[in-house]
Amino acid sequence: MEKFFHLKENGTKISTEIIAGLTTFFTMAYIVVVNPGILSQAGMEWGAVFLSTIISAIIGTLVMGLVANVPYAQAPGMGLNAFFVYTVCFQLGFTWQQALSMVFICGLVNILITVTKVRKHIIHAIPKSLQNAIGGGIGIFIAYIGLLNAGLINFGAGVPAMSTLNTPTLWVFLIGLAITLILLFLKVKGAILIGIVATTLVGLIPGWNVTHMGDSVSFTEALSQLPTTFGVIFTSAGLGSLFTDLTKLPIVLITIFSFSLSDTFDTIGTFIGTGRRSGIFSEEDEKAMESGVGFKSKMDKALFADATATSIGAIFGTSNTTTYVESASGIAAGGRTGLTSVVVALCFAASAFLAAFISAVPSAATAPALVAVGCMMISSFKEIDWEDFLEAVPAFFAGIFMALCYSISYGIAAGFIAYVLTKIFSKKIKEIHPIVWIATILFILNFALMAVLPSSVAPAVADAPVEVVEVVTEGEVPAP
Repeated sequence: MEKFFHLKENGTKISTEIIAGLTTFFTMAYIVVVNPGILSQAGMEWGAVFLSTIISAIIGTLVMGLVANVPYAQAPGMGLNAFFVYTVCFQLGFTWQQALSMVFICGLVNILITVTKVRKHIIHAIPKSLQNAIGGGIGIFIAYIGLLNAGLINFGAGVPAMSTLNTPTLWVFLIGLAITLILLFLKVKGAILIGIVATTLVGLIPGWNVTHMGDSVSFTEALSQLPTTFGVIFTSAGLGSLFTDLTKLPIVLITIFSFSLSDTFDTIGTFIGTGRRSGIFSEEDEKAMESGVGFKSKMDKALFADATATSIGAIFGTSNTTTYVESASGIAAGGRTGLTSVVVALCFAASAFLAAFISAVPSAATAPALVAVGCMMISSFKEIDWEDFLEAVPAFFAGIFMALCYSISYGIAAGFIAYVLTKIFSKKIKEIHPIVWIATILFILNFALMAVLPSSVAPAVADAPVEVVEVVTEGEVPAP
């Protein structure tokens, strides 16, 4: 174990890695029941997506842990699954088989740009001020997710507002937040995981019924449904039908481009925001990235693991698999190596048989962990020179837009565009890295293409968080 994961070298130990893995899993376990609930709306079998979600998470996370030796977990991404259903299927009129095929191609594109080290060069091209802004922005974003999932913030009047503290869910959340913060103040080992467990138990208080067993299909029933999605992209209903109508070719290419752009920058943002500060991706690792070809560094291998997971997930029958920002909770708990990821993968494997038990952990119990981790990550903002307006403006847009737009990639896009504009108007255009130019133009092109689609993509993506929050907050599994 020590020789394989280099635990001492990374300043960690087996018990710490196990606690970190459990922490990460429980903060993202909702995806096991939420993803099938969303994708089944497009006509996919609930049980098939349930298993596809778990299988893609296991494979992607194991590759991340065993090949890259980093503590990140992967699973079908929230937001991307909403884009899959509400935009690609409902608004643009593609079948779910065709949508899966586009996700598969997106994965191949990401593998290509990873092997050719395009994604690595993008990371190196991002200015330090924006890197720190991305780290702090993810802190705000992940805390915002926690507040939304707990229902403390609502959009009942069309604008964000604080909910009235008159529901058991909110009281469980507030009690759990207090428990988690106190444990962190006292520097108790495994504080975040203990907080999740304690809050789940608080939810059992008679009359509150916040913690309860979820409804789910049996493993046997889900297994019998898996053939309906597994490999369907290689049939006439999948890739075989995707390019038959040439009039739809521009929309197909735009959709694949949107999938790839969002997936790429979500991952880059997560790695920069969590890996640099924790030392997971060190300066020595970056130097290894710059030397020659091949995968010599943890970052190279981690990017490759993320890229391959999307295509693998599409083969089994789920939307884009991506690196989860909730991995930050495990990193905050001390996770530093791939052993954390292996623990997460094992938990996902167990969840295939224990879905009702896993889904019993309410969002009110995991939300405090996300808020606490968000508090820790915001410290990256202190590295930014806020008195330098030329540095402050791009950092503000990169950091704040992640939460406001509910998207890491949109936050990075806003930061890139603001950065280029400030350099142009301050007559420092030569300081703009060519890759930053290219990425900014692609972001602008993406926004322009979304604006002229038959049914705008933007509203669907903007509405997605509300749909997701409702599912998670209620703590109920959509009927299989």
